[in-house]
Amino acid sequence: MSNAVGTLRIQLLGPVRAWWDGQEVAAGPPQQRALLGLLASRAGEAVGREAVIEALWGGHAPRTAANGVHTYVAGLRRVLEPRHDGRSPNSVLTSEPGGYRLRVHPDAVDAAAFVLRHDDARRSRERGDGAATARLYEEALALWKGDAFSGIPGPFAALEGARLRDARLTAVEEWGAVMVAAGRHGEAVGGLSRAAAEEPLRERLRWLLMLALCRGGRQADSLRLYAETRRLLRRELGIEPGPELRDLHRQILDGRAEPAVRRALATPAGADTGRASVARGAGAATPLPRPAQLPSAVSGFTGRGRELEKLERLVGADRRAAGPAATVVLVQGPAGVGKSALVLRLAHAVSDRFPDGQVYVDLGGSGLRGRPLNAADAQRQVLTSLGVDGGRIPRDLVGSTALYRSLLYDQRMLVVLDDALSADQIRPLIPRGPSGVVATSRQRLAGLAARDGARTVTLGPLDEDAATLLLTTLTDGWLEGRVATARRLAALCGGLPLALRVLAERLTAAGEPPERLLERCASEPGRLDCLAVPDDALADVRSAFEASYQVLPAEAARMFRHLGMYRRGRITVRVAAALAGTDLPTARALLDVLVDAHLIEECGLRYRLPELLGVYAAECAQREPTAARQAALARLGALASPPRPRAPAAHGPWR
Repeated sequence: MSNAVGTLRIQLLGPVRAWWDGQEVAAGPPQQRALLGLLASRAGEAVGREAVIEALWGGHAPRTAANGVHTYVAGLRRVLEPRHDGRSPNSVLTSEPGGYRLRVHPDAVDAAAFVLRHDDARRSRERGDGAATARLYEEALALWKGDAFSGIPGPFAALEGARLRDARLTAVEEWGAVMVAAGRHGEAVGGLSRAAAEEPLRERLRWLLMLALCRGGRQADSLRLYAETRRLLRRELGIEPGPELRDLHRQILDGRAEPAVRRALATPAGADTGRASVARGAGAATPLPRPAQLPSAVSGFTGRGRELEKLERLVGADRRAAGPAATVVLVQGPAGVGKSALVLRLAHAVSDRFPDGQVYVDLGGSGLRGRPLNAADAQRQVLTSLGVDGGRIPRDLVGSTALYRSLLYDQRMLVVLDDALSADQIRPLIPRGPSGVVATSRQRLAGLAARDGARTVTLGPLDEDAATLLLTTLTDGWLEGRVATARRLAALCGGLPLALRVLAERLTAAGEPPERLLERCASEPGRLDCLAVPDDALADVRSAFEASYQVLPAEAARMFRHLGMYRRGRITVRVAAALAGTDLPTARALLDVLVDAHLIEECGLRYRLPELLGVYAAECAQREPTAARQAALARLGALASPPRPRAPAAHGPWR
């Protein structure tokens, strides 16, 4: 970051370090450097306090974790803004509603600079400029000063370090292919040998090294490398080399390795870089079981034709022609809007495009089925279903991620991740190769789009016609000839499919007359009571909203309660600030948190509470003490009433 007071530079590709105006500063103890690494890897993004605690301690957070985070933030602020006067707001490490944001330019973080230079090298490779491409790859790789996040504790550092390490090895492989194609075999052998020694089970590296040795006139060394690789794979994993290595070995023996040079140059960037698959049996490839884990699609599906068509275009293309990265699509929207129903309808519609199977994981982000599933447990669930013995699944997330991606590499498999709470649940479950990933979430996971290339589809309530059609379809004739009643009932459900389905169940199963149900639903205090199936939290609109509310940061939850006191239409930032008793910037930031949680809607420069969420917010407002509610309404009244003009001052002798 460069400004009037200095320049900040942060290193993640090696030990985590920081420099201010060219002078290294003490980044503090390991946990403080772990926090710096987390915030720097997400530069410009707000990171919640709960996410910080999870990243630093995982499931072993001490009771003092929250206080520890405050201490580390204060320490980093002293380090990152050494000339701060202590009175003005911090400008580098800022506080956000429920978390923190590191405001630095991506170029200030070496990991981000590596990604940018790597992308430049790939584009140059596509243009066929060999000399420039090699130079760009070397510039990118020169940024590395050791293992990423070296010596940093915590699950985030382990996972992010492994991800970056994989990205570096991919870049080395691509550089090696460029060097072999350019005839610079000696240089290629040196770089590929070092990388292969670091990652001996990475078959792509050894394939390229064999090719470089052969093309450099060292056929005997190339054949010895193959024999060594075969012994290593048999000893470590009990398997034979993969088909690419075996084919190259035969070509070298037959004296016809020349076609492999063209193949090395033509291989798409980021081709197979996974570990040797443990699913292969010794001497032959054992196919993975073909999973068919999709739950049944819901009945009476209607009103989502445009969204379904868009998703089919994004997900359902023939993946055989796709690049190395799996297609990732995120369907986001408020509770009860029908995200899971839409995604399951999509998954069944495109299942024939994914002949290697369909995997389904309920991540439980809403908490309605208990504690959300973490990424490691989700991977274990998938790996077990693919026939991997539980004893062979690494206990750490880094190891299980490597195994998961290796098994799914080059598989055309559809992975459905339902009800995600955060991007960190999804990222380790994104395979490489021609697979597709479809996830749902109540949260706006902007980082998944920015960093992982996810395409997002936001789902809103059904319009009046579609909502009425769904309700009449589900009630099997109960609303026949009662068009006006059906429309009013659908409107009271706010277009939410969950509410419409619960209402249909009350009409058909309980046999409640539509007019009586309409009368009960028309009253706000009892409306949510009508939209619940007894003893089933998954079919309870209030429970669905409550789950979204419970994961809010405390300040945002308080703002939501205060918004429930305002039922006069659109909400301005000034109204929100008056209700909550905050300044305008804080109010705007808290409203943005609620928008990201899909608890309010943004309408230009204003905001609104959707129909049923407005009813729920009014209920939440009652959790505020009476005095707090009265004070909030008084502040709102003062905002609405212009100040009375002062009486003119008296003048003259009659004063």
